[in-house]
Amino acid sequence: MGLIHIDLFTTLDGVAQAPGGPEEDPKGGFEFGGWQAPLFDDVVGEQIDSGMEGMDALLLGRRTYDIFASYWPHQDGGIAQLFNHIPKYVASRQSLNPEWEGTSQLGPDVVASLRELRNKHENIHVIGSLDFVQTLFAERLFDQLNLWVYPILLGRGKKVFAGGVVPSNLRLIEPVVASPKGAVMQRYALVEGTPGVGDMSAGE
Repeated sequence: MGLIHIDLFTTLDGVAQAPGGPEEDPKGGFEFGGWQAPLFDDVVGEQIDSGMEGMDALLLGRRTYDIFASYWPHQDGGIAQLFNHIPKYVASRQSLNPEWEGTSQLGPDVVASLRELRNKHENIHVIGSLDFVQTLFAERLFDQLNLWVYPILLGRGKKVFAGGVVPSNLRLIEPVVASPKGAVMQRYALVEGTPGVGDMSAGE
């Protein structure tokens, strides 16, 4: 069965809204669209490239899909070649008339649709798509969470964990690496069970 990877860029206080550009998602009057750009460096670029090895499908929310579909089909080489070649799946409540070749819309039953995708693909990546990601968190419909945490605080904006998560255990699957500009990459696997509790004073 294939794996669903969630790839997100977030600030230290958990804001993941519109990292790529000012017009990406100004909802709620968000004023910091494009906050990732000044902090992007070659190390992060290499981490992203290596993390996409083996990717054979993209799974996106509607807003992120529209942004990607307006940009990547007009690019060549590298990530563009990969994105343009592999199947794209879109989670949207509204009807979709896709112009990006290889695009399909998920059915209304997200759980059933994702089960089908896992049977068809080995490594499905969800990039951005913050609203859709809340559904994946709430339903535990992911296998790996890849976070790039940046050393800034924004306060306002859509958060990675916006209240839709359920108590879950994660396992760090590779050493944490910081880039020269301070972005910290963390890769986690979802594991079974719920967080345990204890009493720190028990040993006193």
